[in-house]
Amino acid sequence: MIDIKILRDTPDMVRAGLAKRGRKLEIVDEFLALDTKWREAATALDALRAAQNELSKARDVEGAKAKKAEVKELEARVSALEGERTDLLQKFPNTPMASVPMGKDDSENVVVREVGAKREFAFLPKDYLTIAEKLGVIDVKKAAEVSGSRFGYLLGKAALLEFALVQFAMKRLSKKGFMPVVPPVMIRPEVFMGMGRLAADQKDERYYFPNDDLYLVGSAEHTLGPIHMQETLRDKDLPKRYVAFSTCFRREAGSYGKDTKGILRVHQFDKVEMFSFANPETSGEEHEFLLSCQEDLLSALGLPYRVVEICTGDMGWTDAKAYDCETWLPGQNGGKGEYRETNSCSNTTDFQARGIGCKTDKGGYAHMLNATGLAIGRIVIAIIENYQTAEGDFEIPEILKEYF
Repeated sequence: MIDIKILRDTPDMVRAGLAKRGRKLEIVDEFLALDTKWREAATALDALRAAQNELSKARDVEGAKAKKAEVKELEARVSALEGERTDLLQKFPNTPMASVPMGKDDSENVVVREVGAKREFAFLPKDYLTIAEKLGVIDVKKAAEVSGSRFGYLLGKAALLEFALVQFAMKRLSKKGFMPVVPPVMIRPEVFMGMGRLAADQKDERYYFPNDDLYLVGSAEHTLGPIHMQETLRDKDLPKRYVAFSTCFRREAGSYGKDTKGILRVHQFDKVEMFSFANPETSGEEHEFLLSCQEDLLSALGLPYRVVEICTGDMGWTDAKAYDCETWLPGQNGGKGEYRETNSCSNTTDFQARGIGCKTDKGGYAHMLNATGLAIGRIVIAIIENYQTAEGDFEIPEILKEYF
């Protein structure tokens, strides 16, 4: 969550951040008014409790009893105001860094660089689903019968490709100092809220089990961050880097009509995710390091891609700065090809750390960063399209062959 002190002391800075994101500014005044009411009530409550204690010390039983009733009534008011204040605070996204490009939506994201040569085909390249269905390695029709739309079966060669990709990413990132993790895929509401992933429009994305009061995660990030919840990290141990494998679950609530065929945008997918706890002074460098790790994975797989800096209007709720890697898919657009997002890389600064209470021994909160290692389904798509053959099959990248 956003720092209350910043809201109180520099509300204009918060308004500027909201304006960059295209958000309503009235929420700042609304919060400040509510915060004033809460602080006045809390101060009055402290005074009442002190008066009650004095009456108790003076053995004024009736007076203390009357004050106790007043305290109880005011406690309820303070609690109600605090609840309202917390709810309103959840409606503030992270403030964009000054270097983030201005823009209203993804059409105004900035291409930083393009990397890798696009393969020249002697035939018109097909899309992955045409190839995969003919080979019998992806089945979305049967999955729709079993589970509904936006699900798929990976079979045979495609299933083995998934496990090869996971092993490849884990091995390569472990050598860079990331600790491998298999995290929980269910999370308590209060922890999810602390990570900033139940705020505002994000709640519609989540799968919730009311009988258990648990949510399914949308990324390993959601349970990797809380691995240091309510802890103070030693500055000399930072950055602390983790790489996790998990299944992820998303409703895709805001994507009605988009990518309804195939496995590009689904409710359930597997992912290798990087996560870092960094010193606030060096989190910018750590952000660039995570991006370099993404690029290393894509380059090692021989996949052409481009790096895109996300503009203010397209950034995620918790992000202060973000990049995407978009991989070239030659079979899209009837064989003309197009770039599609396969990796995201975000610096959430202290936004998530404040929500889960992760501090450093230098004082203040740690900075938390997350980055896609490999979104397995999307990389399977990219490999099928980039490594397709004229015979309608696809080859395996050389670097993955040791895992087959």
